[in-house]
Amino acid sequence: MLTKSSSLTANFSGIDFSKYTSKISEFVNEFSSRANKQGQFLNWVDLPSKQAQRIDDIYLMASALKNATGAKTLSVMGIGGSKHTVEHMLSINGLNINRTDIEFYSDIDSSSWERFLYRLGGDVTSSNYLIASKSGSTFETKDGFLRILNRLIEAYKSQGKSDDEAKVLANKHFIAVTDANTEKSELRRTSNENNWIGNLFIHDDVGGRFSAFDDHALFTLAYAGMRKEDMLTMLNSAQTVSSESLSADLEINDALKEGIFWADAKSKGIDASVHQYMGAIFENTVYWHAQMQNESVKDTLKQVAKVPDAMHHSAEAHFNPANKLVFALTVPVDKGECKENSESYIDALTKSYSVTGSLFVERVETQGMGLTPEAAGRLTQLRAFATVYQEIVTRIMNGSGFPEVLDSVLQPHVEFYKKNLKGGVVIPGRISK
Repeated sequence: MLTKSSSLTANFSGIDFSKYTSKISEFVNEFSSRANKQGQFLNWVDLPSKQAQRIDDIYLMASALKNATGAKTLSVMGIGGSKHTVEHMLSINGLNINRTDIEFYSDIDSSSWERFLYRLGGDVTSSNYLIASKSGSTFETKDGFLRILNRLIEAYKSQGKSDDEAKVLANKHFIAVTDANTEKSELRRTSNENNWIGNLFIHDDVGGRFSAFDDHALFTLAYAGMRKEDMLTMLNSAQTVSSESLSADLEINDALKEGIFWADAKSKGIDASVHQYMGAIFENTVYWHAQMQNESVKDTLKQVAKVPDAMHHSAEAHFNPANKLVFALTVPVDKGECKENSESYIDALTKSYSVTGSLFVERVETQGMGLTPEAAGRLTQLRAFATVYQEIVTRIMNGSGFPEVLDSVLQPHVEFYKKNLKGGVVIPGRISK
């Protein structure tokens, strides 16, 4: 019998779940029939348990990369899910405090490039580089990779190394996270040809926004100093959520409740919604959640924001009677010096939002500067399940039928702009004169 962890609790108001009771099994069966099936892009359902078997290898690769060059910093080069999931995981685990350990580059303009080099102290040899791209040909990522590779080679040549020696030393700074298949990924071919350390993968049928437990995130957490036992706890907690989220017991299945909550609002004609996260722990979660919303729900009317920063200016719209919204509030369980004011602030927001519209409040257990590992795993896997459940609930309640693959796990429209990048319009690594 499943019993829920107390590391994350959610309380709902303004919604009658009994209207959905007769359909609970149908919702769950639809998800279960697709989970972990090839081509359904739902392999993230059991990914945490698979990754738990690979922890030792991931930590060994992190150590090997550090030892190969002596560089203490890891620069993550990737876009979308290859970046936002990593930022989210570092933040909620309290590992993004010292920015000299982990850097990010995902831009394509000269000012951003100069800022990145400045953060490295002008010394590209002071960092190692994780290059994350499923195909290995993502323009934005490949552009940054080729620029840094050229800089590394020139840096070693300036030390008196020959061209061949400089290239060998430069390639010691890289590790690839990409498709395992060399025919599908030019980055995998590059890694193999240049003897890059390790074998890190972006697993098949795991979309970027659902990849918070894939290799790019876990490797970065290991590099940043997350304890191995904490990572295992986090992964086991996430897998427990997978079991709960395929349960037909709504008291156990928080992800389904969240999916119903958002679908119910849409069915009532409430297009705009708000999910606010309280505190610095979640400063990067908002970017990942916004990506999830835009790519999966394909809805630009949801505000995902961090409070208190966004509270005053957003409140003017939230509490305008002309605007009909539903709300969610995710807050840390405060155990420290600020506890009294923190709890009073949360109570005030809860009262305000519950009067204005339907609401659920999530309280998440904390530890030091982040969440507990159990809470980190739970929160992250819940978001993925709730997102897909929103589509399933909506389709079943509307009687609209299902596509071969759920819309919420695909992103076909991104190709609209990508096709305009092709044909020589942009050339990765091109140096302007």
